[in-house]
Amino acid sequence: MTNALPLCPECSSEHAYEMGALLVCPMCGHEWSPAEGEAEPSGESARVVKDAVGNVLADGDTVVITTSLKVKGSPQGIKPGTKVRGIRLIDPVNGHDIDAKVDGFGPMLLKSSIVKKA
Repeated sequence: MTNALPLCPECSSEHAYEMGALLVCPMCGHEWSPAEGEAEPSGESARVVKDAVGNVLADGDTVVITTSLKVKGSPQGIKPGTKVRGIRLIDPVNGHDIDAKVDGFGPMLLKSSIVKKA
């Protein structure tokens, strides 16, 4: 008859105990709710996407392309300085984590490492 409590999300100690509605770790003093502890390991909800210079990006931001990009099927590529409005952050697909519509080229996926927040 063992009561299996989750490990502490801060220090991974197995000595957590219940105190009211919270769980407490005696090793580091961290307190958390049981529902919070279950949601943290996934980490996807807290994913932060940063641009080439370290600014945090969000849905709907306007970004500027920092390097020239070759576009398959187009005689010319996308030039540096091209503004892209209304980006949408997505789960990474082959390193591309921005879904955007680039004027003159249409919808495409971009990497956050080649854009800068405007």
